[in-house]
Amino acid sequence: MFNELTQDDIDKMQKEIDYRIAILRPRISQEIVEAKAHGDLSENAEYHAARKEKGKNEGRIEYLRAMIKTAKIIKINSNADEVGIFDKVEVLFEEDGTTETMQLATTMQNDVSQNIVSKESPFGKAVMGRHIGDRVEVRVSPDYSYHVVIKSIKKATSGVDLKLS
Repeated sequence: MFNELTQDDIDKMQKEIDYRIAILRPRISQEIVEAKAHGDLSENAEYHAARKEKGKNEGRIEYLRAMIKTAKIIKINSNADEVGIFDKVEVLFEEDGTTETMQLATTMQNDVSQNIVSKESPFGKAVMGRHIGDRVEVRVSPDYSYHVVIKSIKKATSGVDLKLS
């Protein structure tokens, strides 16, 4: 399966990879060397912390490389009156009568705590391409779904201001 990402996503990921290789990798390697100099490695907390940090850094580099390698680059080209990627969508949740504004993003930029949801999520899939006034069923699982009504759409031209997750 390909990850649908924008060129902005790819550029941000490559920039992070470059930073992790050029800046973080040497810094962590130096921390390991300095920690080794403190003696007995079996009881050296600094050494173990530095090794753990090295593993996390290398894992993130490999993850980002894999995301880039498997990416399908998508364009931002929804019509002016329909929900598209990076748009902010104000919806009414029928279950409890609350209204929230959600922003659609790619899988690399979602942050539910900031109401930024992936276009691949049940919510994202349900509202993509829909219009103001549409009543949409969001199917979360075979046993649960809910309905929202699209109240407004604030168009976006890119997700350049969104951080990678």
